[in-house]
Amino acid sequence: MATPANLLASALEQLRALQMAGRVAIRSGDLPRAARERLVRNGFLQQVMRGWYLPASPGEQAGDTTAWYAAFWPFVAGYLDSRLGTDWCVSADQSLLLHVGDRTVPRQLLVRSPRGNNKPTPLLHGTSVFDVRLELPPPEERAVIDGVRAMTLGASLVHASPGLYHDRAVDVRAALVTIPDASDLLRPLLAGGKSKVAGRLAGALRNVGRERGADEVLAAMRTAGYIVQENDPFEDAAPVIFSSRERSPYVGRLRLQWARMRPMVLEHFLPAPASPVAATYLQQVDDVYRADAYHSLSIEGYTVSDALIERVRSGLWNPEHNEQDRLNRNALAARGYWQAFRRVKESVARVLAGENAGVVAEAVHGDWYRELFGPSVAAGLLNAADLAGYRGGQVFIRCSMHVPPPVEAVRDLMPEFFALLAAEPEPAVRVVLGHFFFVYVHPYMDGNGRMGRFLMNLMLASGGWPWTVVTVDTREAYLAALEEASVHQDIVPFTRFLAGSATASARMHRA
Repeated sequence: MATPANLLASALEQLRALQMAGRVAIRSGDLPRAARERLVRNGFLQQVMRGWYLPASPGEQAGDTTAWYAAFWPFVAGYLDSRLGTDWCVSADQSLLLHVGDRTVPRQLLVRSPRGNNKPTPLLHGTSVFDVRLELPPPEERAVIDGVRAMTLGASLVHASPGLYHDRAVDVRAALVTIPDASDLLRPLLAGGKSKVAGRLAGALRNVGRERGADEVLAAMRTAGYIVQENDPFEDAAPVIFSSRERSPYVGRLRLQWARMRPMVLEHFLPAPASPVAATYLQQVDDVYRADAYHSLSIEGYTVSDALIERVRSGLWNPEHNEQDRLNRNALAARGYWQAFRRVKESVARVLAGENAGVVAEAVHGDWYRELFGPSVAAGLLNAADLAGYRGGQVFIRCSMHVPPPVEAVRDLMPEFFALLAAEPEPAVRVVLGHFFFVYVHPYMDGNGRMGRFLMNLMLASGGWPWTVVTVDTREAYLAALEEASVHQDIVPFTRFLAGSATASARMHRA
């Protein structure tokens, strides 16, 4: 019998078949009209523009950008493939950003195609695609990056706009140090007779320590009869020294971002106070637990109360004999937070005793994570394997345009992150960049915000600042500052936010 429930189930089966085939951009003709309208009406399909749809979740709130930002790249690739076939690629600047691992959703994606219509196509949440009618680079200068048609890394550098060296210096340097040799640059340079670009690239290569590559570019162009004047397009010297062969553009980019951001942190964070008395400090950590648990869990969307927090801390929480405790998401989160908090307090004691905060964090952060989600494993809501190491899939941050690095990059990034943390002499930098880059990489499928704040407080202890609670009433400002740093590489708002929070905490403890 064709009941409404059966009809919806049938429509969902058709949608699932499209998704199993890898389709994110759904055309009107991909589904029968009745099925499509039923899916839209029930919240399983969202219209992006006329004739194009995106799979959605019925529980998604109006204005929530998470699903769109998560689907942006595969949707755009599917849409452009359907419209233009293989006759398109993103701009040189955007190609370069993709090569170095920046998957941030752009407000307007520039695309070149001989079939372009020279006008923007509006998409969801203020984003758009602008396809310009331009000839494509030759096939040997094109690449496909995670389904997105782009230019090769060499061609991206050759065709990149001069302003990119100023606006996205970190990304251009990360690209330059991962070029295997000058041949990837010379092919498009010689084919286009680009003597001015060759001089700019030679100067840029020398800026990042690639002397041999710079000399090869100059020699090859001059041998071909071109007059080349070398010039450095960067505004300053490279802030770090690179190895002769960087293993990952993600790692190079992390090192560059750290070096670029640290002076901004030092300018806007407060000076470190005198070294605290360990026993007094640890008692203050105990005293702040209730407020810290309430606010940190509330920021993540859990509903907790003082009574629940006290019940968990006192040991009355009992999932083995209390079915409500076993299935209560908030109680599980609160119990995990209490267990992790105790382990973080042990780590703080080690740092107060003189151990290197970065080394301690690398050694114990996995323990914090396992404690955080241990109750969910005990309740049967997670598998024990879910707590084994870093995430095994792509993750997206709710309502953020920042797309965390892919799985394979996390394995390279986390050792480098902790090495930078351990080597950093300034505690203020450890506080701000420790928290920021941890959540930027997002090494776990869940709990990254709580872990980032635990890490922040361990680094605060290393500088003598008191344990600091990020309160739920400042959530919007806190997340906005993180977004500004993640998407626009401006660490100043986040630095000021944490400095203000630490100052307020210090005043409270003095009172």
